[in-house]
Amino acid sequence: MNTTNIRQFEKVSLRERVSRALRAAIVSGELEPGVVYSAPALGARFGVSATPVREAMLDLVRENLVMTVRNKGFRVATVEESDLDEITELRMLIEPPLAAQVTPLIPAGDMPMLREMADAIVQGAMAGDLVAYTESDRAFHLRLLEYAGNRRVTALISDLRAHTRLFGLASLYESGELEASAREHHTILDAIASGDAQQVQELMAAHISQTRGRWARPAESPAHD
Repeated sequence: MNTTNIRQFEKVSLRERVSRALRAAIVSGELEPGVVYSAPALGARFGVSATPVREAMLDLVRENLVMTVRNKGFRVATVEESDLDEITELRMLIEPPLAAQVTPLIPAGDMPMLREMADAIVQGAMAGDLVAYTESDRAFHLRLLEYAGNRRVTALISDLRAHTRLFGLASLYESGELEASAREHHTILDAIASGDAQQVQELMAAHISQTRGRWARPAESPAHD
């Protein structure tokens, strides 16, 4: 690897690290919805220059986590309660019946891989790694949908999830509820392994419904420099 490639790798790696740190701060509520943050202020906060912060924030813009505010910085996106209700309603219409539909299609040989994915969710919850938790949770749900072979449905659910964050995860972790939620994925896999499609549908519906109940939108705060 030549010097130019090494520098490019280091730049990408720093951008990824900053992006992960910012995502974690948003998910945990450390960076608050509705608040505008400048790249220099965030750079000072995370011990880096403003440039990798701006680059990382552009990644988060594409994930609908933040919005650009001209000449000021980035505003953490606010998700209204009505938005969460609508997104949950769509997920309830799609995911439970599809999970039931794919139950007989999932090869037994894939179960160890799915168990590992479910384990990653639990590990993220136990460690209080909120980004790992949300990313592992997203990967698990999308993987189940992929067995249906409908790329549009998978893309739709992926997009819907990008418009929501599990606010209040830090308090759920502290209370122990986050781990309980994470372990629900193993219960769903147990039903899949037994071939009980109806139970899979019911468990998935309960899981999504309970997830909505855990969402909470924190109060908006004034802009930060």
